Amino acid sequence: MELGRLTSLVRLILNNNQLSGGIPQELGSLTHLDYLDLSTNKLSQSIPSSLGNFVQMHHMNLSNNKLSHGTPTKLGRLVQLSVLDLSHNNLAEEIPTEFSKLGSLVTLNISHNNLSGVIPENFVELRGLEFVDISYNQLRGPIPHNKAFQEAPIEALQGNKALCGNVTGLHPCNNSPVEKKHNSKIGFKVVYCLIMLPVLGAFMLAFYGIFITLRRKRESQQEEQSDIHPKEFELRAISIFDGKVLYEEIIRATEDFDAAYCIGRGAVGSVYKAKLPSDDLVAVKKLHIPCDGVWRKEFLNEVRALTEIRHRNIVKLYGFCSHARHSFLVYEYLERGSLFSILCNDEEARKFDWIKRVNIIKGVAHGLSYMHHDVSLPIVHRDISSKNILLDTEYEAHISDFGTAKILDYESSNWTAVVGTIGYIAPELAYTLKVTEKCDVYGFGVLALEVIKGKYPSNLVGSALSSAIWGGKMLGDVLDDRLAHPTGKILDEVVTILKLAVACLHENPELRPTMHDISCNNTNLPYTERQIEG
Repeated sequence: MELGRLTSLVRLILNNNQLSGGIPQELGSLTHLDYLDLSTNKLSQSIPSSLGNFVQMHHMNLSNNKLSHGTPTKLGRLVQLSVLDLSHNNLAEEIPTEFSKLGSLVTLNISHNNLSGVIPENFVELRGLEFVDISYNQLRGPIPHNKAFQEAPIEALQGNKALCGNVTGLHPCNNSPVEKKHNSKIGFKVVYCLIMLPVLGAFMLAFYGIFITLRRKRESQQEEQSDIHPKEFELRAISIFDGKVLYEEIIRATEDFDAAYCIGRGAVGSVYKAKLPSDDLVAVKKLHIPCDGVWRKEFLNEVRALTEIRHRNIVKLYGFCSHARHSFLVYEYLERGSLFSILCNDEEARKFDWIKRVNIIKGVAHGLSYMHHDVSLPIVHRDISSKNILLDTEYEAHISDFGTAKILDYESSNWTAVVGTIGYIAPELAYTLKVTEKCDVYGFGVLALEVIKGKYPSNLVGSALSSAIWGGKMLGDVLDDRLAHPTGKILDEVVTILKLAVACLHENPELRPTMHDISCNNTNLPYTERQIEG
């Protein structure tokens, strides 16, 4: 089989094999490819420049091979790329300045190569970059002045002897020329220093004493007052915002969480819309009570889950604050709100055509597949429902509300209490209490039916639906009657989704498909065709 002929291919995963030789140039003809993983093989020679043709690419992993020579400048064309991993190869020469055009890049790993020269100054333009690893190369000069580099751990920078910057573990950069023009005056300078150092020392000691006294007095006053700058303030900035500044801006933007800014309320917290001075809109989920007990567990679950994952169909976490006065999480703001609210509004539902509905189901499938299969430890959401799917202006789905999420550890039992939204909970949880990925698969099946039906499918879950769908009968009873019935190719898509939904609702969880299977096979639209794995 010649890969170059599979021009509709979307995902190509051939990692952990024994592939050798060079990456074929004709791979670049797969212009619909959005996910490429050739890692951990024995591939050699140079990276073909034709890989720059992947204009829809989101994830490229060529790590742990024997690739050599320079990095193609044409990779700078991959403006949709969010993950680029070229680590553990033999790449040489300099980092292409064209990489600064990768405006969607979130993760960059070029560690353990033989790259040399300076890091391009225009890397400061990579404002979305969050995780970077350039360790163990031959790089020199200053690190860029953007958040990913300035806040990177030293482990991500070490192994570059001539690298410098204002980061713990690196030598500070010397921006001034060498100053040795007046060698004849060295003796005078030594004498001058011997005289002035004691004087300066005494002055600094006195100044330090005054400073400590004033600081202790100010801290004492702050402990007595409930200020918006709490003494043990903690806000972790995970994305592009500065932590303390973001905290203060949110307090001002919501007028200390005034009800006028509240856009939603749940059992654990309320959601507020905040417009920052930069004109960025964010959604702020504030817990109803201080972060302790059950609420603290849900809060930490959500933080832990969302800091482990990054995907276009999962809501983006910007930061969080855990403090006695306020506990909240800061997310990207998604303009269209929840899927539930759109389905409940007849006017909005009529705008919500079949193509949009199919794409939303696909988006949720991709997000869940990533959580279950593409991270080091699988994450089970446990509360997939229409209220927890948020939509942006383009009707793209974003999975949200990870308060009940569980990170699976196959070395432990994964027993749990029953949580989630009634009607979406897998039936086996009532008697096994064991969480698996198949719990989310069941919830996804209910959600898919809800999107097609236009409301919760209370009378559609069961064998009657299965026989109707597989027999091609009574399809009109399953479709949202606020829309004209689908025809042609989109009708085939809807029927395929309904069949998959029925499979997801199987009473035996072992007989349900995986989200990986669903993500790869749930439609025949151009960007969701069958995936090839090695």
